Amino acid sequence: MRYREPIERGEVTVIFRRWRRCQVVAGHTYRTAAGRLDVLSVREVDPARITKADARRAGEADPDGVRAGLRGDPSFPIYRIEVRATPGPDPRTVLAAGAELTDDDVAEIDRRLDRLDRASAIGPWTATTLRLIEARPATLAADLATSVGRERDPFKLDVRKLKNLGLTESLAVGYRLSPRGRAWLDRTSRPG
Repeated sequence: MRYREPIERGEVTVIFRRWRRCQVVAGHTYRTAAGRLDVLSVREVDPARITKADARRAGEADPDGVRAGLRGDPSFPIYRIEVRATPGPDPRTVLAAGAELTDDDVAEIDRRLDRLDRASAIGPWTATTLRLIEARPATLAADLATSVGRERDPFKLDVRKLKNLGLTESLAVGYRLSPRGRAWLDRTSRPG
């Protein structure tokens, strides 16, 4: 998070990570704590060969600062990742703001939620979760999860699936229905 603004300003353009295996692919866009990032290049590097110039591009004073900030098992390889902030708004935010749904939009959301429910080991959860967020906006995820007998982390992963469909929005604490989510709830005939 401390690099969010420097990345947005283009001051930090390189990230170093220690991973068992590479977690990113050049040419892809990722959602991160620092916002959406385009990965321009990625390669494995010898930590002793990190340059002062790359350290500065990573927001550190020198290579020792980069090496000191690396987390993970020291036996794992280190990757040098060149990034830039992805221009424009997050497509999920744009999708979430759209409250004008056609019958086809409602049917498509119903279809995708049915697929999520069928694929779930806990059974149908989507309608219950959306109604819960509608009834208790800005409530800690742990409290919401407990109220439906679930653990926090799997619950949060499921809410992220709803956010990817533009149905929910994250708040500083908890969630709320997006305009799209509210419009869908008003129009769906799906049980829940």
